[in-house]
Amino acid sequence: MYNSSLLVIQKLLSTNAYLGHRIPTSDFQGYLYGFRNEMAIINLEKTLICLRRACNLIESIIRAKGHFLLVNTDPEYNKIVQQMAKKTNQSYINHKWIGGFLTNRKHMKNVQKHFQNFSAHSKLKDASTSSPFDFFPHFRKMQKCFEGIMTHDIPDCLVIINANKNSMAILEANQLQIPIVSLVDSNISNRLQKLITYPIPVNDDSIQFVYLFCNLITKTVILSQSAWPLSRKPLSRGRRP
Repeated sequence: MYNSSLLVIQKLLSTNAYLGHRIPTSDFQGYLYGFRNEMAIINLEKTLICLRRACNLIESIIRAKGHFLLVNTDPEYNKIVQQMAKKTNQSYINHKWIGGFLTNRKHMKNVQKHFQNFSAHSKLKDASTSSPFDFFPHFRKMQKCFEGIMTHDIPDCLVIINANKNSMAILEANQLQIPIVSLVDSNISNRLQKLITYPIPVNDDSIQFVYLFCNLITKTVILSQSAWPLSRKPLSRGRRP
């Protein structure tokens, strides 16, 4: 596994990962170092421990030739997530979560197939130099939703950048017992925090930390993929580690 101990506390401090909100939720109290100027200060030693646990999970999934799904709904992080997904050959969603994406797979497969057939339709492509999506707003929305999906299979894990904005994804993954790795800020609701298998307490508004986090996961995946010849069998889908 990528040596996550190299991600020292000093590096986390430089990204402002420790900055919480004025009023943290009750279940988040265990991740706090204290308060400063009435602002919650996140304990970065616990953040580092949680990062290591998350990387261990990702490593085990990739070594077993599994895959994970990156979930992000913050436009500011779109490019970072997209680049990470391409480097690791993993699926991603940079758009609003579609209800039933995990729990109604049969319907979603049909919708995705319909989208792929539309986008590949040669007559539409030859009709104009413009993209066919320019004339069909509904399919442009579908393009945003499905452009990052690499497989029809249920993911072995969800990696979520902004938990508070992706409650539906968390609920669906929890229903199917899919492990969830997620950045969690000090204002996350108690209900959601209980459903996240691998929470990482951090200031999720810090673009520097999000970049650092994505880079760490990318290196973990790349190094784990190099061990594929030694892998024995895939993890059972939908099972917690």
